[in-house]
Amino acid sequence: GEAGGLFGLSQSVVLGLTSAASGITMTIFVFPAGYFADRFRRDILLKIAGVIGVIGLAFIAFGNSFLYIFIALFLLGLFNGLVRPSLEALFADSVESGYRSKIYSWAHLVRQFAMAVGPIIGAILFAIIGNEWDLGILKKVMYVGFAVSLIGIVILFIFKDERSLGKESEEIAEEVTEEVEEQKSRLALKVDSGKAAKLIPILLVSSNLLVGIGAGMSIKYFPVFFTEQYFISPVWLNVIMGATSLATGLLGLVSQKVSLRLGRVQTIFIVQFIATFCLLIIAIYPPFAVLVPFFILRGSFMNAGQPLSRSILMDVIPKKRRGIWNSIEAIAWGLFWNASAVIGGFIVGANNNFNLCFIITTFIYIVGMIPVILMMPLVGKEREAKDQNVVIDSSKIVDSESASSDSLTDTDTTSTGIVAEEASEGISK
Repeated sequence: GEAGGLFGLSQSVVLGLTSAASGITMTIFVFPAGYFADRFRRDILLKIAGVIGVIGLAFIAFGNSFLYIFIALFLLGLFNGLVRPSLEALFADSVESGYRSKIYSWAHLVRQFAMAVGPIIGAILFAIIGNEWDLGILKKVMYVGFAVSLIGIVILFIFKDERSLGKESEEIAEEVTEEVEEQKSRLALKVDSGKAAKLIPILLVSSNLLVGIGAGMSIKYFPVFFTEQYFISPVWLNVIMGATSLATGLLGLVSQKVSLRLGRVQTIFIVQFIATFCLLIIAIYPPFAVLVPFFILRGSFMNAGQPLSRSILMDVIPKKRRGIWNSIEAIAWGLFWNASAVIGGFIVGANNNFNLCFIITTFIYIVGMIPVILMMPLVGKEREAKDQNVVIDSSKIVDSESASSDSLTDTDTTSTGIVAEEASEGISK
């Protein structure tokens, strides 16, 4: 956190400004991209984004000044703005409604596994090339990352709209909100299922927006926090980040299973509450052996509800509007996430006020849970959960019928025995 970096600013402030360059650019273009994704072919937009992404990587890979870095971040912000609405909408169009959370949780695992592999490869490279914060070493490690990112960008060129599903992936808002009418008298709700279907996306995005603001203030500065407060080496930092991503993906699968019993919104609330508590522990600067598990738990629990949140949103939004709604949701992780990173940079400052930054983030997380609480009576259980309940109920009926049959058999046997005894007594008399 020492001053003397770009324009005499601390490294935390510079980090926040570079985040803003990407986030603001994405925000400017993400709404038009969502509009075009709903009216034109989504695969064409992905191809355009792919070209821009390649150019952006070239600037950041071969540039040798902050000007090149800012140009690269501008292009990558444009790339993300174009990709997010089209890719997420196309993915939602390819998953059957009512069964999204399972597919989304597995996709979440794959994404997090990839994010875990990156830091692990980084740790191996640092161990081989040199375990120190040297610019030459950092650039060599980054080049490997650029090469892997390039593979991901190339994949964008093979998507086709025709490969998505038809009506099977259309919205099912009435089914998602059908429990509203059943709970209306009991909970004194003043909304019907139609209003609930309109409220759910607003509440979901509001919660994600608030969580994004809080996350942006802190997440960017965890690596600096580890190096400045705990003097951690590059290898161990990459190992911790990789373990966090892997735990996040696995916990996403567990959360999806839990949601089938408790409900998706209820599960989102639980994991966010636990993550917020973990951040409070981190804010008191615990011993390193305590910090690491709580850091991993914070990251994994806070992100474990993402597949559930996205499955709810895509279940209530019709296909023709998924592009623009994905654009709206991207704002939480675009402008506001990166803009709050600038604020976080100034809060941390040259004096490394990480604890203050983490405490402010905690309170923002708490406010972000309010829309989740308001959603609880509006969102019913997923179709997959209902199907499981039907199977369980059916097995109970079969068991009950089997028990009744056994009981009748026993009764018949007993009755036959009694009749035989009476007949025998009658003969003897």
